[in-house]
Amino acid sequence: MNINSTIIGQMIAFAIFVWFCMKFVWPPLIGAINERQRKIEEGLNAAEKAKADLASAEQKVEAEFAAAKSEAAAIIDKANKTANQMIEDAKEQARLEGERIIQAAHTAIEQEIAQTREQLRSQVASLAVLGAEKILEDNVDEQKHASMLEQLAAKL
Repeated sequence: MNINSTIIGQMIAFAIFVWFCMKFVWPPLIGAINERQRKIEEGLNAAEKAKADLASAEQKVEAEFAAAKSEAAAIIDKANKTANQMIEDAKEQARLEGERIIQAAHTAIEQEIAQTREQLRSQVASLAVLGAEKILEDNVDEQKHASMLEQLAAKL
């Protein structure tokens, strides 16, 4: 065996091996590598898009939360105003009702005073007539002396 022929044979075998690898092995490997790179790139793009969507969703959530918070505050404020208005209306109605009751009581008291005065006047007139009868020992005509009795009652 000659070294030159062995080297030439190995060179030919190596060239055939390189040609075989370049023709049949290398293209599927490069295709698989390219496909893998494409999938990784798509995954990274999808992750970036998801990250952007998440940020957008977080902003929307914050905006909705702020809107809900302001709406709740407005509702609470409106409820407080309504409650205060109701309380003020109830106070006003109670005050008016109290004034009406007091006025009715004053009217009733004035009527009672007037009735009592009239009763007292009639009793005083009767007593005056009885006193006059006893003094005169004679009946006094009530119609005759009515004006005199009214003057006496008015003075009392």
